Amino acid sequence: MAVFAYIVVMNLLSCMLVFFLKRNKIRNPKQRAKLPPGSMGWPYIGETLQLYSQNPNDFFSSKQKRYGEIFKTHILGCPCVMLASPEAARFVLVTQAHLFKPTYPKSKELMIGPSALFFHQGDYHSQLRKLVKSSLSPDSIRNHVPHIESVVLSTLDSLDGCGVVNTFHEMKKFSFDIGIVSIFGDQLNEYYRKELKKNYAILDKGYNSFPTNIPGTSYRNAVLARKRLNEILSEIITARKEKKLMGKDLLGSLMNSRDENGQALTDNQIADNIIGVLFAAQDTTASMLTWTLKFLHDDPKLLEAVKAEQKAIYETNDKGIQPLTWTQTRNMVLTYKVILESLRMASIISFTFREAVTDVEYKGYRIPKGWKVKPLFRNIQHNPDFFSDPQKFDPSRFEVAPKPNTFMPFGTGVHACPGNELAKLEILIFIYHLVNRYRPKLTAKKNLTIQDDSRLLFKNMNMWEVVGSHSGIQYAPFPVPQHGLPAKFQKE
Repeated sequence: MAVFAYIVVMNLLSCMLVFFLKRNKIRNPKQRAKLPPGSMGWPYIGETLQLYSQNPNDFFSSKQKRYGEIFKTHILGCPCVMLASPEAARFVLVTQAHLFKPTYPKSKELMIGPSALFFHQGDYHSQLRKLVKSSLSPDSIRNHVPHIESVVLSTLDSLDGCGVVNTFHEMKKFSFDIGIVSIFGDQLNEYYRKELKKNYAILDKGYNSFPTNIPGTSYRNAVLARKRLNEILSEIITARKEKKLMGKDLLGSLMNSRDENGQALTDNQIADNIIGVLFAAQDTTASMLTWTLKFLHDDPKLLEAVKAEQKAIYETNDKGIQPLTWTQTRNMVLTYKVILESLRMASIISFTFREAVTDVEYKGYRIPKGWKVKPLFRNIQHNPDFFSDPQKFDPSRFEVAPKPNTFMPFGTGVHACPGNELAKLEILIFIYHLVNRYRPKLTAKKNLTIQDDSRLLFKNMNMWEVVGSHSGIQYAPFPVPQHGLPAKFQKE
């Protein structure tokens, strides 16, 4: 009996020893690393309610103050690791980008189109990014200056004397029209232009709605509009093929593209990428432009200086009779710095979405496979270690280039926005015509802030006035001034 008991005990001890040895063998250093500090909130809902019951930027900033530059949370149904340092952003988006894939909700992917380049990695993404980036590079968009100028003038004409308008909504219309120019050049007839605009507006309205396919809902209407957009784009592509007019615009580049096996893109792939470009171009650019106008309007002395810079170019062009040139847009030095500072202050892209494709260790913390990873651009761009007095609007800070990976308004790495130069160009041209055509009503009320010899800059001009409170932010889904910055553009 004693022998039997001895055997049982020894077998039990052997099993325990094997168990502990296997456990230690399986747990490699990555698995032994701990999760970042933070709170996962309530079961299922996590901290989503806390996020959306306040300014999201305040939520993330308070988390960073409490836990540091790497912390975990649970929002929008997903466990997340938030990263608020330049080094971490570079790790996820550049040096170890292969460990993290872009991720979007399925409903969003359906709306834009599953073949759009920003849903992909690898060879397909590289091929498409090269095409889009080439079509939107400075060498290509310099030829768009006359077209953009025409759209700017048409937009300002439409705003004259029509009462209070939502600036953001008007800038969305403007940026959509520029997107059409960049994709189709001057080859799109008016019928297709109107059909694209009408159906894209329905798609845009339902994009952020609750994804339910019930007839009559915004989401259902958006799904139907997306199908109609595919049909319209297919007709445009077919017409170009029949006429053998591929063109040098983005559509032409997509149609002419061949992969290493000589395979062309399908019509659906082309359509998805056109919708993707329109989506990327519209809301972000409209938000950028709206914020730039607000910051200029709120600083009369800065507006005076920008006006003087633009007035000099205007006079060179025979008081606006001659068209603006690409070279002249490169000489708008102060205006360009205003745009950069507007991008930093507003931080329209507050963070980006990635998903770990495997367990990853970073600075002693484990990021589990499947967790969402979000570099916090806004936290970095508002960090006083990188930008002194970060809540102050100060374009002069861009007289010196920011430290690497501290200023990423368009993202960074292989998924950085390829259309950033086009966005800045259209804002430069819009401001040129706005300040040469209108004077802000705020300036008229605060003449003491304007030097006497500079008042002539605003003489005999139409009026531009921001209406109501100038403070507050709303999300649609990108941050915009409260109520879209209500404004009047009046003839005098």
